[in-house]
Amino acid sequence: MNEQFARDVMHGLSESPKYLPSKYFYDKTGDRLFQEIMELEEYYLTRCEFEIFQNSKQEFLNHFLAQSKAFDLIEFGAGDGKKTKVLLEHFMERGADFTYKPIDISANALDSLESDLRHGMPQLKLETLQGEYFSVLSQLDKTSDRTKVVLFLGSNIGNFLRPVALDFLKQLANTLKKGDMLLLGVDLVKDPTVISKAYNDSKGITARFNLNLLHRINSELAANFDLDKFSHFPLYNPISGTSRSFLISRERQTVTIEKLNASFHFNAWEPIHTEYSHKYRLEELDQLAESSGFETVEHYFDARKYFTDGIWRLR
Repeated sequence: MNEQFARDVMHGLSESPKYLPSKYFYDKTGDRLFQEIMELEEYYLTRCEFEIFQNSKQEFLNHFLAQSKAFDLIEFGAGDGKKTKVLLEHFMERGADFTYKPIDISANALDSLESDLRHGMPQLKLETLQGEYFSVLSQLDKTSDRTKVVLFLGSNIGNFLRPVALDFLKQLANTLKKGDMLLLGVDLVKDPTVISKAYNDSKGITARFNLNLLHRINSELAANFDLDKFSHFPLYNPISGTSRSFLISRERQTVTIEKLNASFHFNAWEPIHTEYSHKYRLEELDQLAESSGFETVEHYFDARKYFTDGIWRLR
């Protein structure tokens, strides 16, 4: 049994309102479902960032090489690496001296990524690292004195409440050295209808992705969640710029989790909060960079300006 998973489920379902951490979406089934989500027409985020990478890869490299002739390219939450491959291939074609070091909490995702890269890019200098971001990054600081370029893509920063995002970036700054860089992918404020559809697709894959979290609890913690008695419900607030996802109990019920030796009561239509996604304005991002010890070097955009990848440098 994953002890941390068990503790987090116990804590989250004991709170009022109930919640479950979104990082636990990503088991083997969750990884596969998220790959399907990224291919959906409604889920614009991946395509926008892919477009930015295709159009700006040389400019990215110019920034990185201006800081140092050799660098470690460290990616937080690498997943399948589809977008990052655009950069890896280009950097290798240009003869850049770098080592790619993807970090992910999911061993399954890392194993798949490593197998794919070893096959498709055998000359790539690659070191996969499993674990929580900062524990791994602190170890890297002891083993390499090269300039670090950290990739935090896919608007993952938006999954943090804004005060938590600031703390996260301050913690990142504390593990880096002056001149190290961050390439930060961020979803921007836009037409609320576009955002809402991205989290409530017509094929229902996002709903299955959220409900799979209950299936994971059933499987790993011997629970008896009936997935047919819960519905996925996303909600975007254009005032705060936040999208939230919930699993809603469709009836009054009690769920038992054997490995926690606990039962949890749900009222009809009671929610479990599962995900938070904040959409940023550029001025917010510049303030976030300054407050966390970085400086904004440049923003890059897709054609519709739905998304930005910003290059930050540690002051």
